[in-house]
Amino acid sequence: MKRVLTAAALVPVVLLLVFKTSILLFAPAIGLVTVLGLKEYLGIVEAAGIKPVRWPTYMLGLLPIVAILAITVPLVLDPPYHRGFNFPFEPNMLSIWTAVATAAPLIYGALLVFRKDMRGGLISVAASIFGLFYVALPLSLLIDLRGNPLQCFLIVFILFSVWAGDIAAYYVGKNFGKRKLAPIVSPNKSWEGAIASSLASLGVAALVFKYQYDLPNLFSGPFGISWDSHDVLRTEFPWTHVILLGLFTNVAAQLGDLFESALKRGAGVKDSGNLLPGHGGVLDRIDALLFAIPFVVCYVGVVIIVNRVFHL
Repeated sequence: MKRVLTAAALVPVVLLLVFKTSILLFAPAIGLVTVLGLKEYLGIVEAAGIKPVRWPTYMLGLLPIVAILAITVPLVLDPPYHRGFNFPFEPNMLSIWTAVATAAPLIYGALLVFRKDMRGGLISVAASIFGLFYVALPLSLLIDLRGNPLQCFLIVFILFSVWAGDIAAYYVGKNFGKRKLAPIVSPNKSWEGAIASSLASLGVAALVFKYQYDLPNLFSGPFGISWDSHDVLRTEFPWTHVILLGLFTNVAAQLGDLFESALKRGAGVKDSGNLLPGHGGVLDRIDALLFAIPFVVCYVGVVIIVNRVFHL
């Protein structure tokens, strides 16, 4: 019952943030989830006997979000700049993360040099840097999607695909699951649940891409204004891509769930935290998203590039 009540309270809040807030509220909300996710991840690292480098990880994880806000705020405060602008500023989060990836070894390396106890220094730094790309990078990509009227509907696809897959896997696995999917990592997951999860995600993909040109009109614009999805350039997704995207997004989500379970099992912990009654911690709720988000962004990016290069 706690699980259902927590979900019933969280889902409306998430949908409100996704659809009706400007990027000035959406980005800080992602930042809060990032900090909570990193905190729980670093807690798992510490439970595994590794001393993480905490504060640089928090700061570098939030740096891309702060940079995007620093670019966006002047545009919001200068209405003439974007009045009537149908294709708003699109945050380039991946470029910022390239800078973070370049700076991270220097920052962590400098800290390691002045560390008193050198034992375990390499694994400590490696585990901390991994947290940036495991937790912070995927979540920040949602800001890219939210700020792009051509791709904001993909947030709907990602969220509902993961949610539908989780629900189908839980109920089918609980009532009909017989064949264990990953008995060492997660004994309760079954192949029957995994298949049901994939089918549910395919159904969501079909619905979302069928109405992909209408969904952007449900969003408030990233600057607090609305746009008309009929006035922007569109990218066609053939049904072959829709099916592949739906299937492999679900596979990525299930791998994300199993990966976090493997981290916890290796560290000897049951849940990443206790913030969400019936669900565990924040990381327990977003583990599937952390693999699904970058997969969708990469897949759609490759499709767009191929279409432009070959004029498909």
